[in-house]
Amino acid sequence: MSDAATLRTPTPTPTSPPTSTATPWTISTEPVDSPDARALLREYYTEVADRYFTLHEDRLSTPQEIDEGVAEYPAADLAPPHGVLLVARRGGETAGCAGVRLLDARTAELKQMFVRPAARGLGGGGGLLMAAEAAAARLGAERIRLDTRLDLTEAIALYRRHGFVEIAPYHDDIYAEIFFEKRL
Repeated sequence: MSDAATLRTPTPTPTSPPTSTATPWTISTEPVDSPDARALLREYYTEVADRYFTLHEDRLSTPQEIDEGVAEYPAADLAPPHGVLLVARRGGETAGCAGVRLLDARTAELKQMFVRPAARGLGGGGGLLMAAEAAAARLGAERIRLDTRLDLTEAIALYRRHGFVEIAPYHDDIYAEIFFEKRL
């Protein structure tokens, strides 16, 4: 897949089933400091933090916690020459992102995989995942790894559907509960 790709998915309407007309998804590389990238990465972090705090502390995150979290998990390693940030747009609207970075010469890692709630279930997650795999291969990786939390069940299901298999932990981040890998 090239740096920019177009995926076609059906566009459902509230009163009718999906039709053969498609709203295009485009996925392209983008600098991590672009306004769209920064907004998507902050939304990603807010969602995973809110889900964590809701599950473990029965509350949502605070703006200060989000600021601290974004600073703790910077996206600078998602930039060339050893990484890339992919931004997905649906019908021209920014809808999601996925980052890829090299862990070593043969291993890439998927980071900050996110699709905005309004665009979920429309093919963007799978398209981003395929684009991330292609980006990892272009970086020279033979495999791609990721970690996630057990409460992010939709993500786990997506990874399994796309051929990722569970592996032993490859790092010790306190929020990582399950690890996956896929050969490219």
